[in-house]
Amino acid sequence: MKGLTGAKLLLVHPLSNKSPGGAGSPGAAFGARRRVCAAVLLACFACVSLATTLLSAARDPGAAAAGAFGRAAAAFAVPGGGSGSGSGGAAAGSGEGLPGYVFDALVQYSSAGGNSTASMPGADVRAIAAVLKRRAPCNLLVFGLGGETPLWRALNHGGRTVFLDENQYYVSHLEGRHPGLEAYDVAYTTTVREFPDLLDAARAARAAECRPVQNLLFSDCRLAINDLPNQLYDVSWDVILVDGPRGYTASSPGRMSAIFTAGVLARTRAGEGVTTDVLVHDYEREVERACSREFLCEENRVAETSTRSLAHFVVRGGSAVRRDAFCSGAGAAAAAR
Repeated sequence: MKGLTGAKLLLVHPLSNKSPGGAGSPGAAFGARRRVCAAVLLACFACVSLATTLLSAARDPGAAAAGAFGRAAAAFAVPGGGSGSGSGGAAAGSGEGLPGYVFDALVQYSSAGGNSTASMPGADVRAIAAVLKRRAPCNLLVFGLGGETPLWRALNHGGRTVFLDENQYYVSHLEGRHPGLEAYDVAYTTTVREFPDLLDAARAARAAECRPVQNLLFSDCRLAINDLPNQLYDVSWDVILVDGPRGYTASSPGRMSAIFTAGVLARTRAGEGVTTDVLVHDYEREVERACSREFLCEENRVAETSTRSLAHFVVRGGSAVRRDAFCSGAGAAAAAR
């Protein structure tokens, strides 16, 4: 038996697949999922870090581009303020006018000879635009709606632009096409055929109900427009454009009331040294020319920005304005001729 004690035999048994901690165990599967999640999180972190680095490197150019885009968007944004007759306050604009290159581009396109939407000669459009470029953003009152309505509103970006027209249906139509447009209809009680009698009556009453400084809301002068929304009479208008109502037939309302009202609004403004630019279109016609000379005065006419069919007047307001006559002695004599 002693010989059996020499060599020894070692038997090795393979591990069972079901032993704890094996590859098929729940613990092993959980560990594998945890490693995958960790790898995904690590990859996400690497992407975020890379993106942060790139953005930091380009921060200044990006900010400049964003600022430029914001200014451009603000320039082309449509001012708020409600639609038409429902709007009472000042236009909700940025308070800043259009950039110069945008302003000039709009004027160039609108005054081009091939622009079929324009009803004014190009020279008149440019003359009016020159006034708006100097005064805008401002309070702009326009008598008459037409092809240039969107242009005047755009050029006065940041200011308040109000339109008055004789046709209530046209007012509603344009309000629908141009959201935010502030427009009101006016019921004119005059006709072109009455022009001579109306002018004589206004001359006779220029120290009474047709005086140059008054509250138009309570005026008894037949040429005064006193049926507008009350708050419009409290606005200090910087620019007034008379391009309406119709005046090309004897039965048309004519622009006598519009020109008279513009003259009174300009002279009734409070503040020392204030001026209102009043522009009258179709100045070559008798009514427009005679009423402008009577109520706006040749002494106030600016020749440099006037054309054959457009007259530009700068009318002073404030306490120094004469309250018994529209024009000086020389101006009144010229108007009577």
